[in-house]
Amino acid sequence: MLKKFFKKHWLLLLILLIASFFRLYNISGYMEFLGDQGRDVVIIKDFLKNGNLFFIGPQTSIGNMYLGPFFYYLISPSLLLSNFHPVGPAIFIAIINITTVALIFFISKKWFNSKTAYIAAFLYAISPVVIKYSNFIWNPNIMPIFSLLFVYFFFESFKTKQYKLLIYTALSFVMVMNSHYLGLALLPFVGIFWLYKLFIFKQSKSKEFKPFLINTGLAILVFLLSLLPQVLFDIKHNGQNIKSLITFFTYRESTVNIKAYKALPELPGLFNQVNTDLLAGRDKTVGLIISIIFSLCLLPLILKYKKQTPTFWIVFFWYLSGLVALALYKQHVYAHYFAFLFPAVFILIAFLISKSRFIGIPLFILITIFSLINNPFRYQPNNQLKTVNQIADLIIANSNQQIFNFSLLAKQNYDPPYRYILNNKQAKIVDLPENHADQLFVVCEPFQIDCNPINNPEWSVAAFGWAKIDQEWEINGIKIFKLIKNPDAPKD
Repeated sequence: MLKKFFKKHWLLLLILLIASFFRLYNISGYMEFLGDQGRDVVIIKDFLKNGNLFFIGPQTSIGNMYLGPFFYYLISPSLLLSNFHPVGPAIFIAIINITTVALIFFISKKWFNSKTAYIAAFLYAISPVVIKYSNFIWNPNIMPIFSLLFVYFFFESFKTKQYKLLIYTALSFVMVMNSHYLGLALLPFVGIFWLYKLFIFKQSKSKEFKPFLINTGLAILVFLLSLLPQVLFDIKHNGQNIKSLITFFTYRESTVNIKAYKALPELPGLFNQVNTDLLAGRDKTVGLIISIIFSLCLLPLILKYKKQTPTFWIVFFWYLSGLVALALYKQHVYAHYFAFLFPAVFILIAFLISKSRFIGIPLFILITIFSLINNPFRYQPNNQLKTVNQIADLIIANSNQQIFNFSLLAKQNYDPPYRYILNNKQAKIVDLPENHADQLFVVCEPFQIDCNPINNPEWSVAAFGWAKIDQEWEINGIKIFKLIKNPDAPKD
């Protein structure tokens, strides 16, 4: 029986093995462990150790807004199972993304055919940008799987007339919104379809109208209940989150356009950016070639719209509406902003490749070659977690078993990773201003900043008071200073 299973599914298993290798190999070396990751494990550990519930999730990079808390609840068991080692949640994120490869295969096969399914799953498995966002703790990294489930459950509910699936649609959307607020871009194209079905059911007095409405109501209720923790947070903090959200959508000079037609000039550039990032390993020349071929293959299918299956239009409008939403955003669009489009891009390109031997085979080979050429393994691992551990060990060894204060000087990082590891190692770190130690360890990441801790305006250094450098070290280009009280400091 097992032999028969492997014989039947060997190609899918091979693709999943490739996906697993690219996401799990030396994960502790390649995973990011910077400020956001340190913040997340600090918060989750506090929940697991002290029972402090989450009412909000990570802060967004756009506006002073917070996501919902369910990303933290999702990854909490993995931190506990790994005995609070940060690599545990990173492995869990990798497993979620390997599962996404499998889901892309099964959904593509159901919607189109086996050929499309294998191509989509394989290209997704080897895409360098997808891999990059698949092996470290970060809320946008769960977006692809839940956006795929959201779209699948929504349209499957109408296809099968099992409207209870709308509840699963709502649960998927809850997780999308707990990943990144740009997941809102999924709503317009499903919303239009929902309104269309509402009109059809009402006009035809269909028997489906009642279960459709009841389950829609339940789905909305599920989503509203998911907002309860954030509502409680806002009640306690004078509506901080809702005010920030309103500001984001009303202060449109620097955030979003509400006039969809203004997105049109931006669409070709965004189309090319998405394809370049996901299909060309960020090679701009190859990305442009792929975008041109992509467009030329799409055009005849769109013109012969009556011959296309409903699932083609689902994936096409998923991609198109996502591009329109991104085009309305006035700031720079980073790759993780369109994580909700990741599955759509690969399913659509795979379908186009499967439709044409003449263009499809060279296009498949081109995408494969440049995805593999630009694989993250071509670079040395960043070893961020290892470096933080080495610095923590050095600080502990030179603290003489005495309490110490800690500060980080960096342009694009903040101190939770260091504090988390130091606390895990039971270092005698104490915080200013409540606890003023006689020694201060300053870690300086000398990327675009001047590593001078003396008289530095950074609060956590300045609060220590008059000091002098007692010792200095360097690990992997990062400088570490031990400061002690300056006996020549002026007296009060």
